[in-house]
Amino acid sequence: MDCIFCKIIRGEIPSEKIYEDTHTVAILDINPVTPGHTLLLTKEHYPTFLETPPETMNQFIQSSYQVVKAVTSAIKAEGYNLLLNNNRCAGQVIPHMHLHIIPRKAKDGVLFNWNPQPYKEGEMAKVAKNIRAQLI
Repeated sequence: MDCIFCKIIRGEIPSEKIYEDTHTVAILDINPVTPGHTLLLTKEHYPTFLETPPETMNQFIQSSYQVVKAVTSAIKAEGYNLLLNNNRCAGQVIPHMHLHIIPRKAKDGVLFNWNPQPYKEGEMAKVAKNIRAQLI
């Protein structure tokens, strides 16, 4: 695959790498939401979470723990967002498995435009039933 993240991982495009192990690479985002905004990438190309093998996801989670601790400590963050967008409709711009680690401070001015809406009468039970049916 010839995506931009694959080129970064191969060293064909420069990046500010902050972490690397056998399965993952962490780089600073070139257009950060806040200083220290980091992207944790799988070294192998997998477009989304569900297309990433479970063994790789296990390592990915372990790596994310280490990187989140380092980023939040270095930035002296008061909190952080972890964003894992999957497919274009969910905000994924580059179809390569990656996690956004966004360090936050109380008055950083960052707003995520969530627009939560309550379920209509009876809708929540139907949705839950459909999800549980897929888990069997």
